[in-house]
Amino acid sequence: MRFLSIMGNSFGCSASGERLVSAARDGDLQEAKALLEYNPRLVRYSTFGVRNSPLHHSAAQGHHEIVSLLLESGVETNLRNYRGQTALMQACLYGHWEVVQTLVLFRANIHKADYLNGGTALHFAALNGHSCCIRLLLADYVPSIPDFWDIIMKRSAQEDSTINFDKGSLDRILNKPADGGITALHMAALNGHFDTVQLLLDLGACVSKVTVKDGTTIDLIGAGSTPLHYAACGGNAQCCQVLISRGASLTAKNANGWTPSMVARSWHRNCLNRILNNNNPEGHLNILPSPYISLPLMSIVKIARECGWRDGDPLPTCVDPCAVCLEMKCTVTAEGCRHEFCTRCALYLCSTNSRSTAGPPGSIACPLCRHGIVSFVKLPGTNPIKEMARMNLSLPSCTPYHSEGPEPASVSTPFCKPEFSCTRITPLSASSFWSLSCQKFPSMKLNSSLCIGAPDTSPSLVTCVSDRRTNSLLGRCSRSSLRRSASHGERRSWFPFNSCAATSNG
Repeated sequence: MRFLSIMGNSFGCSASGERLVSAARDGDLQEAKALLEYNPRLVRYSTFGVRNSPLHHSAAQGHHEIVSLLLESGVETNLRNYRGQTALMQACLYGHWEVVQTLVLFRANIHKADYLNGGTALHFAALNGHSCCIRLLLADYVPSIPDFWDIIMKRSAQEDSTINFDKGSLDRILNKPADGGITALHMAALNGHFDTVQLLLDLGACVSKVTVKDGTTIDLIGAGSTPLHYAACGGNAQCCQVLISRGASLTAKNANGWTPSMVARSWHRNCLNRILNNNNPEGHLNILPSPYISLPLMSIVKIARECGWRDGDPLPTCVDPCAVCLEMKCTVTAEGCRHEFCTRCALYLCSTNSRSTAGPPGSIACPLCRHGIVSFVKLPGTNPIKEMARMNLSLPSCTPYHSEGPEPASVSTPFCKPEFSCTRITPLSASSFWSLSCQKFPSMKLNSSLCIGAPDTSPSLVTCVSDRRTNSLLGRCSRSSLRRSASHGERRSWFPFNSCAATSNG
């Protein structure tokens, strides 16, 4: 009773929720644990207006331990803020691979698209070139088989019917368009992220996908543009070369009648003239497979979900510990060399590796013998854990979050002041959240705080370009506002360039 009195009179529901948000944002694990221990329903708290939950804040800041705590406390993995963005999208935007790994292990949905631009977590990761996040997102779709590269490159057929590899599903994820037909490959090429472009191509991204005309779009390149058009606009020679080596057309014209070489000239990318000419053999290079492919990742993710990955069993004195961490019991063995590791170290190895090996493309070098690891298997005696007990949070908190399902019944809580009522927040005016920022190519960054502490917010996935010839367009661009879909009630506004960036000479 004394504690209830303190909570009701001193903090209240809203105050306690704000404390949890602050702890999640600042990485204060002990404070977050204490708050959730006394009131587990605080995990559902979200900020007014923007509806960012503690999960959003901790994911955006990269505090993976707090993310794990919140997920184990029963928070919905795919919570959305007012822009329809999940914690997974925010972790991908800022490149926090450990958070992405945790969310993937808790089966976060990678297919969800935000309300504003129609972008998925893959689009956000490609925007800033976070290749480690991309391979974690696709962990359930890239099989742990030695001939994966040959299948993708169509050098061999998939003959083993026992292998669970749906190439069509992988292609649909990689080539899923956001508003305006923008794919992850378009964004990575425009921003000059060579490693990301190479990884997406090696996984099967299509070089011939084109953008489409969108009623809310101001596209300064033009509809019908391929990733090579976007790479030519961005001015990165390596991106152009790898796209050409994978079959991108040098003569393809967009709706404006521009070829990639014409786009490069219009944006003063003079360094690309030789690469984008048909009669230039130097532009066609033999590109090696991406070092960011991780074949064993699917196998170790399945084992981690089944048997756990953080807390190992107490080590008997007669058992040798994992040779990497020297702390935990060995639970998996590498196929081929048969060296044994704990699940946590194997996960870390597959998530962080970025070096090619002498084995099949995508294999991971064993830290003990340098043998190429393609998959992991459980050791005998590694017992599956029970389904992780997650708290039933059917009762609403004092500040309800945006839910896609039916609204739960309103039930008062012992920590709510009597005069408080739990009401759903009316969505704020979309135009009040619209802002643009001006930066330069090719180092285009998304200054999107997503209402999580950064000084400026820019809701776009890809920034816009301007020069002296496009000032009139930018005037319209700066006055653009979000439009509400009459049929679905969603605010969507997407165009490939919606914060201006002055061009620089190539």
